[in-house]
Formats: sequence, structure tokens, C-alpha cells
Amino acid sequence: MDRQTQFSISRRAWLTALAGATASAKPVFGAIKPDITLRFSHVVAEETPKGLAANRFKVLVEQRSGGRIGVQVYPNAQLYGDHDEMQALQLGAVDLVAPSLSKFGRIGLPEFELFDLPFLFDDLNAVRRITLGPLGQKLLQGLPRQGLVGLGFFDNGFKQMSASRPLLEPKDFVGLRMRVQASRVIAAQMRALGARPVTLAFSETRRALATGVVDGTENPVSNFWTQSMHEVQSDLSLTEHGYLGYAVVTNQRFWHHLQATDRALINQALQEALTFANQIADAQNDQALQALRQAGTTRIHRLNTGQRARLRQAVQPVQHQLASRIGPRWMKDLEQALRQA
Repeated sequence: MDRQTQFSISRRAWLTALAGATASAKPVFGAIKPDITLRFSHVVAEETPKGLAANRFKVLVEQRSGGRIGVQVYPNAQLYGDHDEMQALQLGAVDLVAPSLSKFGRIGLPEFELFDLPFLFDDLNAVRRITLGPLGQKLLQGLPRQGLVGLGFFDNGFKQMSASRPLLEPKDFVGLRMRVQASRVIAAQMRALGARPVTLAFSETRRALATGVVDGTENPVSNFWTQSMHEVQSDLSLTEHGYLGYAVVTNQRFWHHLQATDRALINQALQEALTFANQIADAQNDQALQALRQAGTTRIHRLNTGQRARLRQAVQPVQHQLASRIGPRWMKDLEQALRQA
């Protein structure tokens, strides 16, 4: 058996194992025409934490409504990508999206950019003190001023750096074109490391890496694996420098048009799906890392304490530079929440 065949079987086995988490996602009310159909658009693969959460949500809603409420999930940017999914939601072209938290800054909600600050969170427990606490609720309560309703947060874990060489020290970044989301914080982080940030939609990233438009990027391992970036990136450095999370949001007019009982059913199903996503986020990244090791196409580097400290020091000015944009009050509340045990 050749290496490519072994790799294909390994990937297939991994995806099959993931499918078990949402095996019941197959329609059980196919003969019933729903009274309401929710259009849920997202930009990543179905086997990621976000994709699995969306499919779990679909199952719960359709089962509990007896098929009266349907959910149509559109993964992998089939309808809208990074640059237009929020506008599509505001215009009512879709009903639910789960954008990364980086996307809220550019629609007039800069306080969400606090999640992009590098080396801010020590672990997911620290993140959840924000997202599941009073500060997270306060963030969601600001969404109606953009015509949106925030329904909850969930994790994809911590981001790692990839390129055509190991990225272990600040000097390793100098001169590289690094793909970033449309986030001023993340762009400032890359500039602080000596790299050139290039804003691209997630769906365009793999092709940009393959064709040399960009040299590297940052992602949780599950995204790196499911988008086959290991085929076009020779090195993955486990920097865990930043957090990637999402908020599920809906159109305010659409949400308030629903009956109160339907809103309650949908919201309960979503909270269960988000809890499920948070439970599997770490496992998904661990499984993806194991699959990458088995594939053998990408060198994987773990930073030592000194290397991590030097990267942290190099990007420290970003927090000071952008605190005023995020807002002093938000930063104070953030620091207070992170200090809580």
C-alpha cells in the first residue's frame, strides 16, 4: 500500500469517527414540509467543531418541533464567505451565522476585538470566564445596535502558526506574508512580529497558500487539517498564541417575528449544541494533530518556554496600542474577569 493510499484511508477513518458525533443528523421528518426553515450559513467544513455543532442544532430543532421547523445548513462558504456573511444576515438573506469573533469589529463593535489580543488567555477555562460570564452577556447585548441578536458563544480552541519554515522566534516571521482575518488586532500582531498581514477570506486561504499569494497563516489544528493546508504548508508551529471562537447570531427582525415558543425551542436547542461544541473542541484539535502526525506531510514544532516568552514579548505592544480602540472600560472588565478564580 503506497503512502497516498494510507493517507486517504487515515483521513477517511478520521472523518468516519467524527461522523458518529452527528450520525442522527440525517433527516427524520423528510416527508413533512416545515412551516419555518432556518438557513444556517457557515464557512468551515462539517467535521470541524462549528460544523458538528450546526448539524447537532439541526437535529435537535427538527426532532423537538416534529419537523415543523426545519434547518438547512450551508457549510464551507456555500452561500456566503468571510467578507459577506454578516451583511447577508443583516439583509435577511440568511437566518443564522456563526462568525469568528474577529468579524464583529469591522461592523462597528470593536469591543469584540478583545478576543484577538495575543497571549491573553492561558486556557479555555479563562476564555469561558468571559464568554459564559457577565462580560460575555454584555458583549451580546450590544449586537441589536447593528440589527442582530446574539444567541451564544462557542470555541474552536487556540491558534497555531504555519508557514514554509518553523516559526519559533520573532525573527522567523520577518518578511513573510501571513494570511489574517479582517482584524486590526491580528494584523497589528503580525506587523509586530515583522510579517506582512494579508487579509483573505478563509475559503480562499488554502489556494493562496498553494499559489504563493501568502506564505503562512494561523489556525486551530482542526481548521488546518480539514482544509488540507498540510498539503501546502511544510511546517506547523504549536504557538497557541491566540484564541479562535465564534458567536451565533441571527437577524433581529427575523428573531422577533418568530413566536415566543419557537424562539424558546430554537434557543434551547442551540444552547445544547454550543455546549456540545465546547465539549469537543479540544478533542477535535487533538485528533487533527494526531492525523497530521500520521499523514507525515508537515513538520510539527513545539515551542519551549523561552521561545514562547520571546514571542509574547514581541507582540506585547499590540495590547497597549489597541486598548483605546477596544475601550478602556472593556479592558478593565476583561482584566477583572480574568483575575477571578
